[in-house]
Amino acid sequence: MRKIARWTAARPWLTKIRPAVLATDKVLLKLTKGRVTLVGIAGMPSLILTVKGRKSGQPRDIALLYVPDGKDILLVGSNWGGPGHPVWTLNLMANPDATVNVKGRSHNVHARQLTGEERTAIWPTLVKTWPAYNTYQSNTDRELRVFRLTPA
Repeated sequence: MRKIARWTAARPWLTKIRPAVLATDKVLLKLTKGRVTLVGIAGMPSLILTVKGRKSGQPRDIALLYVPDGKDILLVGSNWGGPGHPVWTLNLMANPDATVNVKGRSHNVHARQLTGEERTAIWPTLVKTWPAYNTYQSNTDRELRVFRLTPA
């Protein structure tokens, strides 16, 4: 499944069905209390990030692919290579204290955006887990945001 997921993620048509994929994922998340996501079904490491909305202050949940790095978690704000940054990245920048749910277990984390040389150095690790990050980066003019989440 992982090979199929990686191949599919690099296809340009995937961004066209993104709304259906996200809607399906939301239903799966609710039905399984965060234990099952489409990313997880595909054999990729997935989590649910809960972060306060920067304007509303209300908790916002999003299912994301993540890259483990020791005890830390790496996240990429790819938005599937779309033109704008995903909203969750803006929320995380405004409120870096968040919660992640990995396989039904919640953990408090603190996020820090990686930039410059630090971002460049970690990029090969990210692409090793999800090669489509290179495709997403080449499809947009913006630099994909990268975050390191450390246990709080």
